[in-house]
Amino acid sequence: MAFVLHVPQAPEDQGSREPSPCEESEESELHFSFHQLIQEQSRGPGEDRLELPPRAPGPGAAGAAASHHQALQAPEPAAHSPATLRILASMPSRTIGRSRGAIISQFYNRTVRLRRRDSRPALRGLGRSARPSLRLYDLELDATALAEEEKRVLLVKELQGLPLAQRGHMLRGMPLSLAEKRCLREETRAPRRSRGRPGPLACCSRLRYACALALHDLGLALLAGLQALAPWHYALKRIGGQFGSSVLSYFLFLKTLLAFNVLLLLPLLAFLVGVQTAFPPAPRGPRPAFTGLELLTGGGCFTDTVMYYGHYSNGTLNQPCAGPPDGGQCAPEAASLPYNMPLAYLFTTGTAFFITCLTLVYSMSHSFGESYRVGSTLGAHAITVFCSWDHKVTQKWASRLQHDNIRTQLKELLAEWQLQGGRQSLCGRLRRAALLALVWLLCLGITLGCTVAVYTFSEHLIEQSPVRADREAALLALPLVVCLLNLGAPYLFRGLAALERHDSPVLEVYVAVCRNLILKMVTLGILCYHWLGRRVATLQGQCWEDFVGQELYRLTVLDFLFALLDTLCGELGWRLISERLGRGKPEFDIARNVLELIHGQTLAWLGVLFSPLLPAVQMVKLLLLFYVKKTSLLANCQAPRRPWLASHMSTVFISLLCFPSFLGAAIFLCYAVWQVKPSSLCGPFRGLDSMYEAGKVWVRRLERAGPRVSWLPWVHRYLVENTFPVYLLSALLLAIIYLNIQVVKGQREVISLLKEQISNEGEDKIFLINKLHSVCERKERSGAGRTQEVAVPPAGPADHREA
Repeated sequence: MAFVLHVPQAPEDQGSREPSPCEESEESELHFSFHQLIQEQSRGPGEDRLELPPRAPGPGAAGAAASHHQALQAPEPAAHSPATLRILASMPSRTIGRSRGAIISQFYNRTVRLRRRDSRPALRGLGRSARPSLRLYDLELDATALAEEEKRVLLVKELQGLPLAQRGHMLRGMPLSLAEKRCLREETRAPRRSRGRPGPLACCSRLRYACALALHDLGLALLAGLQALAPWHYALKRIGGQFGSSVLSYFLFLKTLLAFNVLLLLPLLAFLVGVQTAFPPAPRGPRPAFTGLELLTGGGCFTDTVMYYGHYSNGTLNQPCAGPPDGGQCAPEAASLPYNMPLAYLFTTGTAFFITCLTLVYSMSHSFGESYRVGSTLGAHAITVFCSWDHKVTQKWASRLQHDNIRTQLKELLAEWQLQGGRQSLCGRLRRAALLALVWLLCLGITLGCTVAVYTFSEHLIEQSPVRADREAALLALPLVVCLLNLGAPYLFRGLAALERHDSPVLEVYVAVCRNLILKMVTLGILCYHWLGRRVATLQGQCWEDFVGQELYRLTVLDFLFALLDTLCGELGWRLISERLGRGKPEFDIARNVLELIHGQTLAWLGVLFSPLLPAVQMVKLLLLFYVKKTSLLANCQAPRRPWLASHMSTVFISLLCFPSFLGAAIFLCYAVWQVKPSSLCGPFRGLDSMYEAGKVWVRRLERAGPRVSWLPWVHRYLVENTFPVYLLSALLLAIIYLNIQVVKGQREVISLLKEQISNEGEDKIFLINKLHSVCERKERSGAGRTQEVAVPPAGPADHREA
């Protein structure tokens, strides 16, 4: 199999002819240069390299072959030979970076095309440099016609004719050094000299450029101000640089929860709290004095306020309307006014929950896309090393913070390599599986014990005398027991987790999150059954919605107080004990703190129907909790001893917030709206069989109102009450999810095919290089044979006669 290497000919040589001896010498030199380059790359760094010295003039191909043979016999650790350097320099990948004239010609032609594309004004008002001239021909077609300096002058003039934005974009895209770009920029900014007095167009141009620069500076200042207004920007950077992405994920999750509560609170303030405050109903009785205990219990003077469900009226609110003392409906003239408070209460709460659901699903999908991005992450180390530093940082504290961030990222990336340990034996795996099963049984036993304790205590409270207004302190008993169990059980889980000794810190955090999640969700399930299944029957003569709202308020406040107690006594005390024992500061417990946030947010979602201002209480709690946890983290905790990359932690936290937490709260509220009978003494749904019946009452009123609003009952009948639109929307959502999954799957397959193609291309190159190597060896052997024939002359006729 012959492998022929063709030497490119000149464009004018179209016919076939015999190669000259000079061309044969160049072809031989090319073959040998590739052969020598292959040998140099195949040797190790410590071996001697064969270099090709400058070729001495010799008689034809024999002299060239002899010089090649001598070069192979004498290795010298020198630089690449001139022939090799010429071949490497003529490669296409190195031509554009070497030829400065080619760059200037290329970007000159690109600038000319941009100016041809733009519309030109009249020639009378333009300068001489902007008029059409002989510069518009293509320099790449006749590259030798102009010198490099002439090309540079033409490029500068053409750049001056471009707008400021296009000029900057063109300069940034040129593959030149920064010094060359600065020189070109200064030359393009040079003022044009004119023979006469500058006209009005030049003044307008200067004014336009000055306004553009001023607006650009103003935009940069506003952008810097917006970044400075971002909540906790510097604090989050400091936490991420000092403690890593694992601890930072907790504070980012807290910031996300704060945004969810703001989004939930805004419609409630606009359509419920603000409207009811503007049109307050008649008080239900004398308001008690403030004693301070209301901040913990949520009762007392807070009961008959916009804080709770019972304060809201059951009529329209364009005029003050209060129901009669016996709980009847408002007057007919007030009922005919447009703003229906029961309907507004029901639809505002439902709309706020629906907006939160959409935002939560979008956040989960966006976080999933960022964490499980399609493609390989093998270049993360190189990107972190070579592309992470921001050269615009000038302040010392900012550079130190960026240095800490990059160092922590490198630690987390390198820690993933250390997690690949060897496989254990069969006995070792069985022993470890038995240990894990034992620990899980103990943890589930602790969870079951806490659940039984909460259920037993709640039943004991129901069997006692009914709750009275003068026994508000006793209302704290059940929330106090729940918070104590939620505080103590995670420490038992953490002690049992020390026996497992997981190799991966990520797996350790996930297991702890799972155990704490089971505990808190089961406890909340028992409480929901206690409120809607047991308390509603015992509170028939009272406003049970206010009682449920106050219970959730008490749980929220006590949960925050126990978090403060755990921070001050737990983390601070553990730090003092650890330092006394010489073990250093403890690590930040991510699983327990994250589950506290999820538990608190679940309480806010459960109570939004019975206490519309409970998201505001949750916002205050999150704000205080951020600063308390940040101070405790910096003072009492240290960075994880085993750094690990928390690339998927935010996705896991959002998923847990969506499915167990939000879905459970939605089921609880739907059951309360559709199945539980409202109180007959308070709230906007008094006198109805269910909260959902307020929509049916509104539809019947619209049917009697006239034909102008007849389409609204049709919308309610076929879009709200009918289940087909719900099924249709669910099917569309599932179809969209399925299509997205298939798109991601297709992208992965395309990426795998492209990787396989790249691998095949590399194998093809290796195959061609090997073939080229064999051709070079055959040519060397043939050249050595010709050298021996020249060195040993054949016997003449005189020698034959002597023989």
